[in-house]
Amino acid sequence: MTLSSILLQADQQQNPASFWIMMALLMVVFYFFMIRPQQKKAKEARKFRENLQKGAKVVTIGGIHGKVVEVNDTTILLEVDSNVKLRFEKSAIAMDNTEQLAQAQGGKA
Repeated sequence: MTLSSILLQADQQQNPASFWIMMALLMVVFYFFMIRPQQKKAKEARKFRENLQKGAKVVTIGGIHGKVVEVNDTTILLEVDSNVKLRFEKSAIAMDNTEQLAQAQGGKA
């Protein structure tokens, strides 16, 4: 008996239902460990962008740090330096930086 004949016999004895059960379990694992957390993260980011207010310190997806000066429906105006203001789409805002800056300044003092 060769190895290939042993493998062919093993394949014939396998129940096709067990294959579909394993595939279903794999899909459930993908959903709970990959898809669902990503959807939750996207929902939180969208909620954060909708609730942006004047004075918040934020970071863009490009890494630009700034303070929100003006909020419109789809854009925001950031002050990145004194008398330097840049307009960004709301979708370009990555995160709120107010708490990080407060912790960093508190740690230096």
